[in-house]
Amino acid sequence: MEKQSSTPAVNVDQQRRSFLSGSVGLGLVGAGMAAGLVSGSASATTQTKSDRMANYKAEQLERVTQELVPPPMVPKHDQVAKGKPKVVQVKLVVEEKQVELENGTKAWVCAFNGSVPGPLIVCHQHDFVELTLVNPASNALAHNIDLHAATGALGGGELTLVSPGQEVTFRFKATKAGTFVYHCAPGGVMIPWHVAMGMHGAIMVLPRDGLKDAEGKPIKYDKAYYIGEADFYVPKDAKGKYKAYDTVMGSMTDVLEVMKTLTPSHVVFNGAVGALTGKGAMTAKVGESVLFIHSQANRDSRPHIIGGHGDYVWPAGSFTDAPQTNLETWMLAGGSACAALYNFRQPGLYAYVNHNLIEAIIKGAAAHIKVDGEWDDNLMVQLKKPSNITTA
Repeated sequence: MEKQSSTPAVNVDQQRRSFLSGSVGLGLVGAGMAAGLVSGSASATTQTKSDRMANYKAEQLERVTQELVPPPMVPKHDQVAKGKPKVVQVKLVVEEKQVELENGTKAWVCAFNGSVPGPLIVCHQHDFVELTLVNPASNALAHNIDLHAATGALGGGELTLVSPGQEVTFRFKATKAGTFVYHCAPGGVMIPWHVAMGMHGAIMVLPRDGLKDAEGKPIKYDKAYYIGEADFYVPKDAKGKYKAYDTVMGSMTDVLEVMKTLTPSHVVFNGAVGALTGKGAMTAKVGESVLFIHSQANRDSRPHIIGGHGDYVWPAGSFTDAPQTNLETWMLAGGSACAALYNFRQPGLYAYVNHNLIEAIIKGAAAHIKVDGEWDDNLMVQLKKPSNITTA
């Protein structure tokens, strides 16, 4: 279904003024967030290597372009930084479109680079990220990006607000190491609505010397996957059937009413029920260590690998802190991203779920990992096949 050409585009200048002044305009934009991230200063008397890395200016550094890829894949990157920090250039193009969540049920999304979630961005601490945000003229809404990895008021939100037909480039220094959410936050009610339309993603800022355990020993991974959990709020008609809409603006009023119930119709990984199962399943081999980056921009989640564990888990996302170890399930706070590493010991089909099993099984928050390799009877073995019960 095509968008109607009569749909009005939001005036970005009016939205920016409303965003900063706290006024509400046209029922679409509203009070700006009073938020800011403050970076502490080091008091050490001697300059460490980390201090030197932090002191570089962007103009002094090599510029590299990162090729972003659709989740669950992650961009090519070095686990340990090489040389000086870099200016990592990335580009995100907003696409407003309809997607199928499950069996013909459709929802309008605002997708960074066309995917829900948006692509994972990877850099190292003290790198600069230079991000270009493109809002094509074919879109109906104003958009921006708030990066939880950025240090500064609104996470770059005020500096990146663009109306349809505009693009903007801004730069920030990755001062903190960890996994972080990014999302659209154009002001007022548009903030939760855009997030609930899948307009979020994650950035992983690796320590320059790589991941470490509690004793400072290096932790390496053989591959990595990015899982973006999203909650959707699809309205139903009087007969209990999910409704569909011709335009993104046409869906807004009804979707907001469902959102007020705080009860999602769907909770999914990577944009749709079953997106990471079947042909879309993640893969690994026995003996491989896999890093899972998991984000949820809106609601709490409980990642769990059925048949596996979190060998090393950074549940709050901070790579500066020592990882927790040997967890069965870990808590992910809404509005954050976490990382967990597991070394697979047995072959087979593993389920990776939100261990609110209602959301996993009924609403869609489940994925699969296909693991190849040799079975180890010492870890698990069936001693007796199922047979009929005999009575004395």
